Amino acid sequence: MRGQLPLPEMRLTSPPPRAELLQGLALRLGDAAPGWRPLAENILGAGSRIDFVGLAPGGRLTAVLVGNAHEDLELVARGVAQRDWLSARIPDWLQLSTDLAIRPDLDVQAVLLCPAFRPEAIAAARALGDGLRLATYRWVQSSGRAEPLIEILMAPDNDDSSDAWDPVFEPVAVPTPRRARAAAPTTPAQSPSQPGPKQRDAQPESFRTGLSDEDLGLTAEELAELE
Repeated sequence: MRGQLPLPEMRLTSPPPRAELLQGLALRLGDAAPGWRPLAENILGAGSRIDFVGLAPGGRLTAVLVGNAHEDLELVARGVAQRDWLSARIPDWLQLSTDLAIRPDLDVQAVLLCPAFRPEAIAAARALGDGLRLATYRWVQSSGRAEPLIEILMAPDNDDSSDAWDPVFEPVAVPTPRRARAAAPTTPAQSPSQPGPKQRDAQPESFRTGLSDEDLGLTAEELAELE
């Protein structure tokens, strides 16, 4: 057809260094987990970092882990570990901020991103139930610009990515324990029926109201994150 512009030439290229890789993938996570809404990134989890934490439609807490080539089996194991780690801390996160949109009655999901998944890794993920979602990423060069191409490889049978958001919940921008103090209220929580002067003059808690380090069950390394 006359006047039709030619399609830009596209070719696969090597992924960029880790920092740039994560930065590029952060903009395309909705391709791997439709309806994704971010809460946090690069937080210390069960012995390693969780690259991204966010919410799936309906308020399901979701961890995103990014692996390099040939790390697919390790990534499946890490996904299981980080799901358990996050599940145990949902009550603490909700006490940090009662406005967090997390649904504690929904199981944590892990989205695993890797250049490729071998058959044994896919079989292991399927055997572990519906808490894991697999997606591949590749880097594509087009018109002088490189960007990620993400394809869903495996999604849970009861995938709720098309569900509408529950209007009761609203996402917040206070994702990580590192930022908890900055996000803490300047005055302690008080009952509307008892707004006494002592409550109004009280100084804010340094971390969060009514919880000690022992209550949180944090390790020494996690406590260092909060300093």
